[in-house]
Amino acid sequence: MKVTLSVLKADVGSIGGHIKPSRALLDEVKRFVKEAGKNLLIDFYIGSTGDDVAILATHERGVNDEKVHKMAWDAFLAGTAVAKKQGLYGAGQDLLKDSFSGNIKGMGPAVAEMEFEERPNEPFVFFAADKTDPGAYNLPFYLAFADAMFCSGLILSPKMGKGFTFRIIDVAHTEKDRIIDLNTPEEIYDIATLLRDNERYVIESIFSRSTGGQAASVSTTRLHNIAGKYTGKDDPVALVRVQGEFPATGEVLAPFEVGPYVAGFMRGSHNGPLMPCPLNATISYFDGPPVVTGAAFCVHEGKLTEPADVFDHPFWEYVRAKISEKAAAIRRQGFSGPAMLPYSELEYGGVVEKLAALDKKFKLRD
Repeated sequence: MKVTLSVLKADVGSIGGHIKPSRALLDEVKRFVKEAGKNLLIDFYIGSTGDDVAILATHERGVNDEKVHKMAWDAFLAGTAVAKKQGLYGAGQDLLKDSFSGNIKGMGPAVAEMEFEERPNEPFVFFAADKTDPGAYNLPFYLAFADAMFCSGLILSPKMGKGFTFRIIDVAHTEKDRIIDLNTPEEIYDIATLLRDNERYVIESIFSRSTGGQAASVSTTRLHNIAGKYTGKDDPVALVRVQGEFPATGEVLAPFEVGPYVAGFMRGSHNGPLMPCPLNATISYFDGPPVVTGAAFCVHEGKLTEPADVFDHPFWEYVRAKISEKAAAIRRQGFSGPAMLPYSELEYGGVVEKLAALDKKFKLRD
């Protein structure tokens, strides 16, 4: 059976600032999707990460389907109405357009989708991150799909040994999608050259060179590209198929132990370590640190199992303690140097006006 997995995510309101959506908001989104998706979806799951609400849906309509995207848009509008009624912070903040225009991409919400022929058993992991941008997945997915130190399947599995194709998008190019396909292992250094710049080049998808099957899909929306100003961090989602011709679940999870420094954190303007957290995690320290959750599923004939929380294990408590130390260390550096993002990433914030005013006061000394 050919099935489509669609994840559509948005921040439409949160309790106490940027902490988490209210129970009433989540219940309304779930109620709406259950009702509106009756003749549209096979199955769905509603979850939250930080202040974001995500809809994971299965269906047979392919990617970029107008009806599926419209349903999600309307569900987020319904959630926004509850957020406004409760006086939640940032009600509807990720809904950057006034009306639906056929595709939710480019309207604010994050989208990750893939269509494939189901294997006899079809496991996958749904990742959701908050207080960071799409480049946060660059290093973990590079290590999981291209580095035998993290993915022993690259040397143990004949299929995986043929490598993967990384489709990378230039998110700074806003007129049209500017993409490049690069193959491992031959072009591994070229891939690394691009992925070192998390704010410019982002993994959009990954494909098996052995079977051609899609292994991963990442949302690549940059909110400030849509709004023309800073409106919040992009909070990306991702889907990763695992096992068989793809890395094992553990090989995909292992790189998150690194806790790589990524953009985001307080006001979306700092660098901080990416912390793997249990499902429905909240946000706390300096509106961070940047967090990622993982829900593992199996899908059969479009029906989802209950989620397995991949970061809810004693090992990850040890990792979170280490990452907390990293977070505290870089935040103690305040606004100085690499603790804060470079000017190019702050160009939509108040710092631009302040620098422009100060620039006029400079004088040339003889």
